[in-house]
Amino acid sequence: MLNPKKNALQADIWFRENIYPHEPMLKAWLSNRFSSGVDIDDVIQEAYVRILKAYHQNEVKAPKAYLFAVSRNLAMDIVRRSKIIQFNSLTETENSDVLDAGDSIPESIARNQELALLTKAIQTLPAQCRRIFTLRKVYCMSQIEIAEKLGISVNTVATQLKIGVKKCSAYMKEHVK
Repeated sequence: MLNPKKNALQADIWFRENIYPHEPMLKAWLSNRFSSGVDIDDVIQEAYVRILKAYHQNEVKAPKAYLFAVSRNLAMDIVRRSKIIQFNSLTETENSDVLDAGDSIPESIARNQELALLTKAIQTLPAQCRRIFTLRKVYCMSQIEIAEKLGISVNTVATQLKIGVKKCSAYMKEHVK
């Protein structure tokens, strides 16, 4: 919930004193860690938006650390999203008459079986754990984003992710033939 006592002028002053002076250092730091595929200026602008939102909600205890953590998470999300494999629907048959020379039939069957088994493993998770696991692993959301979306703590997200990975791994080991 937004704090009505914090007006735009206070936010502007707080931002200029606590956040903006770190921009040059942040740009250099991000440039060294994320050299390609990440628009540093876009990351910083999005970080500013999130930091001001957190400021209005009284959640920023260490502004510089929060700025760097949010920026790092945003940049990592961009990198992760760029690596996502696009899956087409099984009903799409535009090029069904063309043989894919990439994988052999046994490899394709094995991969499909593994995906089906992983799907079953995820379905066995408790509802909240399954939702958190899916948001993190399928939609590549950060733990902070998941916590905000679900209204829970980041520690709860981390704990549920550990449980999800552990249970899915155990399920996969148990059912792999």
